[in-house]
Amino acid sequence: MNTALPSPTNLELAEHRHSPSGRRKVAAAASLALLGSVLLGFSGCQSSQPTPFTPEDRAPETSMKLSEGDLVRIVFPGATNLNMLQQIRRDGKMSLPLVGEVTAAGLTPDELEKEVLRLYEPQLLQKEVRVALDSSAYPVYVNGAVLRPGKIMLDRPMTALEAISEAGINHARANLKKVSVTRREGATLKHYELNLKAVLEGKSQTPFYLKPSDIIFIPEKKI
Repeated sequence: MNTALPSPTNLELAEHRHSPSGRRKVAAAASLALLGSVLLGFSGCQSSQPTPFTPEDRAPETSMKLSEGDLVRIVFPGATNLNMLQQIRRDGKMSLPLVGEVTAAGLTPDELEKEVLRLYEPQLLQKEVRVALDSSAYPVYVNGAVLRPGKIMLDRPMTALEAISEAGINHARANLKKVSVTRREGATLKHYELNLKAVLEGKSQTPFYLKPSDIIFIPEKKI
């Protein structure tokens, strides 16, 4: 079950703020506190055993569900006058010319494409519509042996290694053989273990792409 992780107390901050080793301890404690606060927001229990990989787990988030604020590009190859760029409103809907409201949040681009085609089909000579996510931003969290732990906002598909590089890999401390990714799917948490050292050395060619709100933890090397 999820348990709260300790955060630095005011006394600890006062005692160590002038010491280099103390500052490192305080930063590490703060990083753990951030990770704990994010994990506590999840419901359900997490298995101690890593979840086996599937192709969908590693694949780019082409099937990501759309959410409010996303910009969606809709293209009609046979009726270019209908081409449009729509933003999903807070209520999860878009207002489309000629057909009215359509719920987009919670659908993948492919699912929305089918729905838009269904709505417009009676008016189209060429029964074809293309829907693509034009821009989006979602958070992932990087903690552990990195230089800049915390939240990273992604506006494109990104691998776990790229996100860790964005946060700054602490090569002296980071154990890249045992990187973990915690992912929420519905009411459950999945835990994945990655050997990113093998990726850096060219021994593995399969990237692990992140999904919204993934939590990445890089443990320290054992001395």
